[in-house]
Amino acid sequence: MLNPQGAINIGPLLLIFMLALLFSVVVTPMARRVAHRYSVMDAPSERKIHANPVPLLGGAAIYLAVMVSLALFGHIEYVQQTASILLGATLMSTLGVWDDKWGLRPIGKLLGQVTAASILYFSGVRVEFLHNEALNFALTVLWVVVITNALNLMDNMDGLAGGVAAVASVFFFLIATLTNQALVAPLAAVLVGACAGFLYYNFSPAYIFMGDTGSLFLGFMLAAVGIKLRFPANFDIVTWMVPVLVLGVPLFDTTLVTLSRIRRGIPISRGGKDHLSHRLVALGFTRREAVLILFLMQGALGIAALVVMQADVFEGYVVGAVVLLAALYGLYRLEQIDLTHTNPAPVGAPLPVPLSRRLSRAGRGAATGDVEAASHQEQSRPGR
Repeated sequence: MLNPQGAINIGPLLLIFMLALLFSVVVTPMARRVAHRYSVMDAPSERKIHANPVPLLGGAAIYLAVMVSLALFGHIEYVQQTASILLGATLMSTLGVWDDKWGLRPIGKLLGQVTAASILYFSGVRVEFLHNEALNFALTVLWVVVITNALNLMDNMDGLAGGVAAVASVFFFLIATLTNQALVAPLAAVLVGACAGFLYYNFSPAYIFMGDTGSLFLGFMLAAVGIKLRFPANFDIVTWMVPVLVLGVPLFDTTLVTLSRIRRGIPISRGGKDHLSHRLVALGFTRREAVLILFLMQGALGIAALVVMQADVFEGYVVGAVVLLAALYGLYRLEQIDLTHTNPAPVGAPLPVPLSRRLSRAGRGAATGDVEAASHQEQSRPGR
């Protein structure tokens, strides 16, 4: 895809983008019918915002759009070189289908993500700036697992995960074309097209959800694309921030809910309405406005990534410091929102004990009493 001058030819990339867009638009309604036929539905619950069952498997349309577009218009040499990425992404999508239909324990998802990340590492798609094999392997696996789960967690409001993935892919595409990275550009272009086509049906009100089939697939692909980026004209100690900034919104959301649940004594794995999007709604925005605000935040971070890509060490860390300070301020302010009923517990679960109480001796004693009281209350209910 490079022309004689060494620059990327945009024509084939536009074909890949357009095919992925059209394929996603055409196949998504078919995926909806399959979801209805085989009862792959997302049922409403007190932890979710939709009131009626919604078909899943929208992610299957995204997956097929990516694979078919790359197979038809991707340069065969580059498709072969990215085979490990596509293999790991296929594993992720398969796990997602299983989880959407039958459910999958968190440990099963984690093992699948570690396996897929290991495939990347041992095929040469890896973090390299630490200059130590063990550390590079650990960071590669950590990056893939964190980003995959971060996008999975962001799939909590109509159009949010698909839109954030599309905006991030746009910036990965811009970075790849500006730096003539012919391996990354097609992957980014095809993700933009597949996500944009799916958003036609998924933006509020959602006609179909992507489910774990799509969120695990997209999260893995974005993590792999971020690893694949290279900046030989700049320093590793600066350019490591580029993919972190491009994927800043899902990383911030995951950090927010993780720290918040730890602080409130709630299991991290317990879902709820305490994500960044939900908190924006609690501040008075509509759901659509909250999603659009997060798209703008993702775009602003993408612009920061473009700046860092070309910055020297001092300038790069100034930008990074500004973003970090803004994130810390955001964490503080968002934690001031009332979160009393955002994470309803299953029947029989122990009462949450805030971190501040667990850190004190008196708090630990009270925590034991609270758990025993809750257990006694559950056992004394009629029918138990």
